[in-house]
Amino acid sequence: MTTTRREYIKKSAAGSAAIAIGGVLPGFSARSYNQILGANERVRLSFIGVNSRGNSLASNFSKLATCEAIHVCDVDSRAILKCSSTIEKITGKKPLGFKDFRLSLESRDVDAVVIATPDNWHAPAAMLALKAGKHVYLEKPCSYAPAEGEMLVHGAKKYNKVMQMGNQRRSWPNIVQGIQALKDGVIGRVYYAKGWYANNRPSIGIGKECAVPEWLDWDLWQGPATRKPFKDNYVHYNWHWFWHWGTGEALNNGTHMVDLMRWGLGAEFPTMVNSAGGRFRYQDDWQTPDTQIISMEFPNNTALTWEGRSCNPHQNEGASVGVTFYGEKGTLVTQGGNDYTIYGLDEKIIKKAVSEVKVDSSNLMNPGEKLDALHLQNFFDGITKGVELHSDIVGGHNSTLLVQLGNISQRVGRSLKINPQNGHILHDHEASKFWSREYEKGWEMTL
Repeated sequence: MTTTRREYIKKSAAGSAAIAIGGVLPGFSARSYNQILGANERVRLSFIGVNSRGNSLASNFSKLATCEAIHVCDVDSRAILKCSSTIEKITGKKPLGFKDFRLSLESRDVDAVVIATPDNWHAPAAMLALKAGKHVYLEKPCSYAPAEGEMLVHGAKKYNKVMQMGNQRRSWPNIVQGIQALKDGVIGRVYYAKGWYANNRPSIGIGKECAVPEWLDWDLWQGPATRKPFKDNYVHYNWHWFWHWGTGEALNNGTHMVDLMRWGLGAEFPTMVNSAGGRFRYQDDWQTPDTQIISMEFPNNTALTWEGRSCNPHQNEGASVGVTFYGEKGTLVTQGGNDYTIYGLDEKIIKKAVSEVKVDSSNLMNPGEKLDALHLQNFFDGITKGVELHSDIVGGHNSTLLVQLGNISQRVGRSLKINPQNGHILHDHEASKFWSREYEKGWEMTL
């Protein structure tokens, strides 16, 4: 019989003790890095979900002089050991390890949490952290379903906590400069943006039900999601491609570019959203689209499209990921890094900004490590100084919602009419069912 979350946390607390498993970014001098930091106040962090992206975030955060990494949490015992070792090599201190992150939330020593779990846990974990009095750094997407994102917006306000979403390009200097140039009219009125992502992901095959590995707590991994038996092609990364837990390439990578497009267009909620695509490359268990084009229109007379190709790496504009903005007087292109190029209508280059710090798009877990320090420090400054966040939960939810609406359009097979005041779906009962999600009994997310 499946245990409820209340029963589970009691059992975990009674049955197992916490596992005791702690410079500057490569390429940065101590002097230049100290200029990034500014404050000397240390924020004590608990890392939740540390297998891949979470391990990279733990490494990045631990290199900040303002960070004290004290806890790592994961349902995979191997991930706890690996991440703890990563932190110890950087800081010289061993963090405590927890299989159940809720035990970490009980500690008064924890000031803030960093959440990099599978998508089905993002919003529920963040809400539990808010209720426990912790600030939250939340990887994108901020939620699995739109209703959860709305709850987080209300939760951050209700519990008066800082919540930053991990769309790090909001803090990359040249990107910030490029977006400001758009707003200053460098290419006239911007009316259309096109974003893309290309990769060459292999087939995930046909999974088989099998025994859960001894290193994995499958019940806690599923958490708020309704229960399914374990298969050998779910964990760790392939869950992205199953609708039950994941949100596909659109929210896995599309969120970043859609966020940039929304920012550059000065748009909030759309009036129309459409998605076309499917699982075209292989015949296997992969459910979400491997090829997808999401289009939307906004009430400020602008539009955007995002193209995702999970199984064909051919580049656009010389890059596997990026955004192009089109305006009345020219074009601005960013190739996914801390860069941009501005062209006139005659296609001559007006300005080109190139980053000295390279972004490795082939590094799926940590492509912009050195630049991301700026985003992480902004989160700390929001906590210790009250500075404005570069990507608070309000904006994070709005950008996440756009891509969620694209996926909903994909799943119902038609365009959606949207209320531009709040982003809600209009006059479509079937599509509106995807606004929220079904929870395992006893694991419901509440405000």
